[in-house]
Amino acid sequence: MEIQEEEADDLLLTMEENLRQRHFGSVVRLELDANAPDHIRQFLATNLQIGAFDVYTTNAPLGLSSLWELHRLERPDLKDVQFQPRLPLSLRLESNIFKALSRQPLLLHHPYDSFAPVVDLLETAATDPDVLAIKQTLYRVGPNPPIVHALMKARENGKQVTVLVELKARFDEESNIEWARQLENAGVHVVYGLIGLKTHCKVSLIVRRERDGLHRYIHLGSGNYNTLTARLYTDIGFMAQHEDFGADATELFNYLTGYSKQSTYRKFLVAPVNLREHILQLIERELTHGSEGRIIIKCNSVVDPEMISALYRASQAGVQIDLIIRGICCLRPGLPGVSDNIRVISIVGRFLEHSRVYYFHNQGDPAMFVGSADLMPRNIDRRVEILFPIEQETMRQHILTNILDVYLRDTAKAYILQGDGAYIPRSTQVPEGEPLFNSQEWLLKNYAQINAD
Repeated sequence: MEIQEEEADDLLLTMEENLRQRHFGSVVRLELDANAPDHIRQFLATNLQIGAFDVYTTNAPLGLSSLWELHRLERPDLKDVQFQPRLPLSLRLESNIFKALSRQPLLLHHPYDSFAPVVDLLETAATDPDVLAIKQTLYRVGPNPPIVHALMKARENGKQVTVLVELKARFDEESNIEWARQLENAGVHVVYGLIGLKTHCKVSLIVRRERDGLHRYIHLGSGNYNTLTARLYTDIGFMAQHEDFGADATELFNYLTGYSKQSTYRKFLVAPVNLREHILQLIERELTHGSEGRIIIKCNSVVDPEMISALYRASQAGVQIDLIIRGICCLRPGLPGVSDNIRVISIVGRFLEHSRVYYFHNQGDPAMFVGSADLMPRNIDRRVEILFPIEQETMRQHILTNILDVYLRDTAKAYILQGDGAYIPRSTQVPEGEPLFNSQEWLLKNYAQINAD
């Protein structure tokens, strides 16, 4: 949906009008069964006023949404076994989430870790008399979102609540407009972000009055504040009482609400401010280490030409590079003299791989970042994104050993990208008789025993 934001007096009303017009927009694609008769194809193309290049034929089933009817059948033997997400040990020992976070930060790996602590943080803040202010970004929240209800409850209880609702979240525009109106009606200060930029970062900031002064609690993550997809997508979240992260989050919200033009941050890498520059610097630093260099990147897509060129140069210098890319990857691995040292896999399993992790070994003094950004021009240049550093050695080691290395071992659901752009199942490279390793199933069975606190 194209919006001329500079010319829109009221972005909310403009979005509503464009949504109404979308129902009457021009057809951009017609999909037909490969066996559809020619006269049917011609009839539809003529009446829909589209050319031959806009007609696509497929042997796959059409209208996949109808498959939900099969899912509704009472056949548990045909479905995945239900699982219970893990509640971190620190929250089992301390029910007050503010006390728990003041003692130690918390790393969450969804859906293996429960999303409940994130909801609990906002719901507790809404009723805690010592909480003074809450600032929140919302991108996709789903139906009847408890996070939104907690924010409205907080405002009812007299707290200062600011929420950035991204109205331009694709296919969630209508839902986000509705929640934006409800938040406004509850007295929440609702903003829609910066002109020309889509706000995609995931941030909660809570300011709380305590005996020794004001403290800032934060939640940062790679995924949305959506309790439904939190059980279907893999994401990483970080919760803490953290003054540097809190200060950066404060500056970020000042930037998003138009109070400042922040160009420097203590810890955050923020797009479109400094994220591109810093990631390129980290790649170049590994390049200087040659064959001792090591890079692991897990994200949704690798498209950005400048980033791809930097990774090629690092590979040519001998840096060992592993990319775990769920979606589009324009980089071509294994090309002689270009990308010999780059390997690319995609994990396609029970859960949609959505987490983003950037790891740079740096000769044993590593840098690791987690957040919302993919290596795409739209993410780096046209969206507000955050990558935040994982500073605790135990957390870095946990992500490296119990997440990244586990994915890299996958032989059951991993697909290997070839130099010609084709993918082959990794299972075809496993010797006959050797068991396959399913990373997601392993995490489901073993994550409860892993001490990530």
